[in-house]
Amino acid sequence: MTKPLPLGLRALSPLVVLCCAHPALAGAFLIQEQSAKETGRANSGAAVAADGPASIYLNPASMTELEGVQVEAASQFLFLTASQEDQGSTRGVPGLPVQVPTGGNDGGNPFPQPLVAPSGAISAQLSDTVWAGLAVNSPFGLIADYDDGFFGRYDTMRADVFTLNVQPSLAVKLGDHVSLGAGVDLQYIDVELTNAVPNLAPTAPDGLARVKGDDISVGWNAGVMVELDPVRIGAHYRSQVEHDLEGTFELSGLLGPLAGNNASVDATAPLTLPDIATVSLQFGTDTPWRVFGTWRYYNWSDFKSIAIYPEGGVPPQISEQNYKDSWSMSLGGEYDVSDKLTLRAGTAFDESPITDAFRSARVPDADRVWASAGVTYNMSKTFSANLGYTHVFVDDAPLDRTDTFFEGTPAQLSTTIRSNSSGNADILAFSVGARF
Repeated sequence: MTKPLPLGLRALSPLVVLCCAHPALAGAFLIQEQSAKETGRANSGAAVAADGPASIYLNPASMTELEGVQVEAASQFLFLTASQEDQGSTRGVPGLPVQVPTGGNDGGNPFPQPLVAPSGAISAQLSDTVWAGLAVNSPFGLIADYDDGFFGRYDTMRADVFTLNVQPSLAVKLGDHVSLGAGVDLQYIDVELTNAVPNLAPTAPDGLARVKGDDISVGWNAGVMVELDPVRIGAHYRSQVEHDLEGTFELSGLLGPLAGNNASVDATAPLTLPDIATVSLQFGTDTPWRVFGTWRYYNWSDFKSIAIYPEGGVPPQISEQNYKDSWSMSLGGEYDVSDKLTLRAGTAFDESPITDAFRSARVPDADRVWASAGVTYNMSKTFSANLGYTHVFVDDAPLDRTDTFFEGTPAQLSTTIRSNSSGNADILAFSVGARF
C-alpha cells in the first residue's frame, strides 16, 4: 500500500463528514420513522403507545401491555426531494489572490425514489410479570448521490450510510401501575463518502477522494411506563453509541506536482451517535379515543468535529461540525371507529441541530414540520394492517461553507459552496401485525 505525502492527505478534511444527513426527516441523519402507527400520529405516542411490537424500540417497557406472542413487520417508503441553487460557489488558485467560480450543474435530486427502511419486532409474554422482545431496524442512514459536475462537488458527491440495530429487550410489570423495560443495542454501521478534489489549475479535471469504513458497537436503552387511568406516562432514554470506524481512504486523479500523492491508505474515524431522551403522555386508555403528546431531547452537542486518523504518522484530519442540542415536540390523536377500524392523525415540530455556519450539501438539514395521518384495520383477531402517511415541510436553508485543501503547503487553496437548499419529504409506512 502506497504511503502518500502529507500534501495529499491534507485534502481529506472536506471529505470527512462521516455523519451524513437525512435532510428532510429528522435532526441531521437520524431516521425517526420506525413504526407505521407512529408515522400516522407524527411520533406523538413514542414512549407511551403500547399498541404493538414496533413500540419495543421506542420504549421496551411498553411490552407489558402486549399479551401472548406478537409479531410486526414494517417498511417505510421515503420519497425525498432536495435541491441546491448556486449562489456564487468558488475555488481558489494557489499563489494568486483570486477566487474563480466552480461552475457546474445543480446536482439534481440526490435521493433515489424511494428510500426504503424496513424494520421488524417480536414480543413474548413469559409470565404474568415478565416479557421478552426483539426489535431490528435502521436508526441512522442515507443514500445521496449528486450528478457529475455538481457545483458543490468539492463539498460532496456521494454519501452512503447504513446502520443495522438489533435490540433484545426485557420488561417487567411492578404491580398494576408501573412497568420497567431495558434493552441492549447491537449496532453495525457502514459508510462510503466521496467528493471532488481540486487540481492546481481551475481548467484541469478534478481529483477524487473517497473514504470507506465500518464498525460494530454496543449501546443500551431503558424506559418506564406508569398507568394512572385514564392517563399513561412514559419515559425512555437511549444511550450514545460510540463507533470507531476502520476502513480506507483513497485519493486519485491528482495531476502535475500533486500526482505523487495519489494513494490508498488505511484510516480510522471515531463517531459518536447521540443519546436521546423521550417523555410521552397519553390521555384515554380504556376509551375509543386517545390523545398523545411527546417531547424529545437529542444530545447532538457532543458532535463538535469529525476526525480522521490515517496511517503513517500523518496528522489527524479535522472537520469542524459544532452541532447544537436539539428537540422535537409532537401532538396526535386516534379514534376507534369500530372494533376493526382505527383512524389517527398528528403533527410535529422537529428542530435541526445544524447551524448556518457549518451546514453543507452533505448535511443540508433545517427545521421541519410534520403533518401525519394513518389507519389500522383489524382483519381478524389474529392479523392487522397499519398504514401511515406523513408530509414533511422543510425550511429553506443557506449554505456558505469554506473548506481548505492542501493546508500548510504551497498548493493550499480553499473552496466555498454558496447555495440555497430546499426540499421536502413524503413518507408512506406500512406494517402487518399478528398476535397469538
